[in-house]
Amino acid sequence: MPETQLKEICEEAYTRLKKVCIELEKFLNSTTLANLVQNSSDPEQYEAYYRSYLSDLRHLLVNSENAYEKLGICLRRAQFNKEFAQEVLYLVYHTCVNTFFYPKGEVYEEDGRNSYTGRDAIIFHKEVTPELKSLTLGMSKAFEYLRDELQYYETDYVTMKRMSAAR
Repeated sequence: MPETQLKEICEEAYTRLKKVCIELEKFLNSTTLANLVQNSSDPEQYEAYYRSYLSDLRHLLVNSENAYEKLGICLRRAQFNKEFAQEVLYLVYHTCVNTFFYPKGEVYEEDGRNSYTGRDAIIFHKEVTPELKSLTLGMSKAFEYLRDELQYYETDYVTMKRMSAAR
């Protein structure tokens, strides 16, 4: 991949992750488990669900902040380091994109068929508050874009690294 294209991808990932981090932090700082449970139809059943959801969001925020910071370092260097940039994009794909689309608590899932029909691809396992739904669906757009741009780092990058290590 040409260096200019790689740098553009890093800049776009940086911008999108920054936005995700701001939105996630704002939501997490203003939301409590008690507030979410209080607004639900069955508080007992929803407490475990929302606890898992908030835990997944905190992990996503930490992973996204770490990747965002590394992208910033990559972009601020006087000499753009192509190898470091590729490592950071690999990190973005595996720790941010995958964390979003495969949450540990399995509070939602992606139905790729919905994206072809123009509907939201995220299917929630329980009804969630409008704020949480809006946050999650908004992040899905950013992570869908990153996944499309960074699919190369799912397998090809690892293969390339293994081949260069074998030499």
